[in-house]
Amino acid sequence: MTTTPQQTASSTAGSTDLIDVLAAEHREVEALFAELEARFGSSSSEVDDLASRVVTRLVQHSVAEEVHLYPLVREVLDDGDALADREIAEHDEAERTMKRLESLPAKSGDFWMTYRILTNLISQHVGEEELYLFPRLAAAVSKEDREQIGDRILSTEKTAPTRPHPASPSEGGALAALAPGAGLVDRVRDALTGRSH
Repeated sequence: MTTTPQQTASSTAGSTDLIDVLAAEHREVEALFAELEARFGSSSSEVDDLASRVVTRLVQHSVAEEVHLYPLVREVLDDGDALADREIAEHDEAERTMKRLESLPAKSGDFWMTYRILTNLISQHVGEEELYLFPRLAAAVSKEDREQIGDRILSTEKTAPTRPHPASPSEGGALAALAPGAGLVDRVRDALTGRSH
């Protein structure tokens, strides 16, 4: 069963602080990675289904960060532009990797190699955010503002795309404007193809 963004928020003891929300989502993705890893050698339909869930959560999470987190980083941190640019470049690389993963059958050796590339990219990205970025945001942004942004993150994830779109804008207003439409198209495609998320 897939955890929804709302369930993730409730798992942070009711906190909508953007740092709590994003950290809880990081744990959720790590759990999905572990579940997928445990399926190594299982039937390809089980692996394909779980891989779709992993990609869906990563895409929703990434879109929310790109719409809300990185513009905040640019605004409140002295080196925010450089930090946001680096984080977005990491998202772009992960999105290209997710797109490759989606195109590979689980029974393919390339699937597992691509999966491991993705887990390494995400692990590095999460570590950087939690060790360096989140503490700086906690010091620079009031709890009230972090909670308002956390609410917006959860709201954005409800309509965010469920599939990677490497050619789409990577940040801010343009992404915020396009994401709900892309999300709707993705959900229709998911329903027609029986893709799980």
